[in-house]
Amino acid sequence: MEGGQPGTAAPSYLVWSIFNTLCCCLPLGIAAIVCSCKAQNANAYGDSAKAMDASKTARTLNVVGLVCGIILIIIIIALKATGV
Repeated sequence: MEGGQPGTAAPSYLVWSIFNTLCCCLPLGIAAIVCSCKAQNANAYGDSAKAMDASKTARTLNVVGLVCGIILIIIIIALKATGV
């Protein structure tokens, strides 16, 4: 799917982006939502190259946002457990 096969829509990751915005990392989630919308629009216009590029960027932002959110939650739990 790397070449952007005709008739194949790139995933937008919009639901994951919204989840990241609400639960993990607001700034990266918002950027991921923007890229997800770009992927959806490019899919709608049939521009598979732009759709794949925006989809990859949305996925990367979502992964980084999720990891940052998990790390932040672990730090908060550790601080609460130690009483700091």
